[in-house]
Amino acid sequence: MLSFKHLLESFEKEFQIEIQNIQTTAPVNLYEPIAYSLEVGGKRIRPVLLLHAASLFTKYPETFFPAAAAIELFHNFTLLHDDIMDHADIRRGVPAVYVKYGANSAILSGDAMSIMSFRLLSQCEPAKLPSILTLFSITAIEVCEGQQYDMEFEEKDQVTIAEYLEMIRLKTAALIACSLKTGALLAGADDENCRLLYEFGLLIGIAFQLQDDWLDVYGNECTFGKKIGGDICENKKTCLLISAMEMCNERDRSSLLEWMGKSDFDEKEKIEAIRTIYTESGASAATKTLMKHYHDQAIDKLDQLTIADADKTELRKFASQLLSRVK
Repeated sequence: MLSFKHLLESFEKEFQIEIQNIQTTAPVNLYEPIAYSLEVGGKRIRPVLLLHAASLFTKYPETFFPAAAAIELFHNFTLLHDDIMDHADIRRGVPAVYVKYGANSAILSGDAMSIMSFRLLSQCEPAKLPSILTLFSITAIEVCEGQQYDMEFEEKDQVTIAEYLEMIRLKTAALIACSLKTGALLAGADDENCRLLYEFGLLIGIAFQLQDDWLDVYGNECTFGKKIGGDICENKKTCLLISAMEMCNERDRSSLLEWMGKSDFDEKEKIEAIRTIYTESGASAATKTLMKHYHDQAIDKLDQLTIADADKTELRKFASQLLSRVK
């Protein structure tokens, strides 16, 4: 079993070569935005989880680099399109791809990235390829379903916490779960351990997105890498907003609805006003409590893995760090 740090360094070294190859591919206007989106970094959580899951069952997880790169490419493809749909100008502290290169280029480059991810996956061992491609294809559709629900929520007057959790299970958690199960499948893990790693990924992925939504309101823009308050300005139906609507008093509920109904507003004023309601209503604390609930469920799945306890240390640490992360 290899540490996250070691796997991240190994992956980053190989992935930089992939990025350089992309940079020198023609037509430049298709591939340059791809390289730009990948160069600015990111946490590389999904490829490292894939490699780490593989390392639990084999001594040579680095042989599965193409699959890890495929996961990272697909994840970044979704970000290119998400930023356009969410009107998000900043990604990882720099202008979003559509801001720098235009929406048409961002859409087409994103499409190319999704296809490139399948091409990389096709390099997997032939005997394991059917199960890997089936899992990845199901996950890719789930991510699109999650994004569709997210957009539909913008037009709905009411969204329940259950509906919100299902949306983030599809949009965010499914790819994290897929990463872990893919690594386990490639390394020859048994069905039960593959299942448990997938369920761990789903649960910790939900906790990850809850923390991401919380940071969008309470984070530091310099460390978070995105504009703070974007979800508030876009009236996104996050756990914070849904909880606040359920928990706040009539005066604050009226204030929330008034702010959400405005098309012309001062962004700083709106963010500060709604952040205050989230805090005072208990919505912020409720979101943190729900995050801890999913974290604890994920640890329960981790405990059931039939591997040495020492080999669970990195995943346990990863789960714990999610609750305190600032970016």
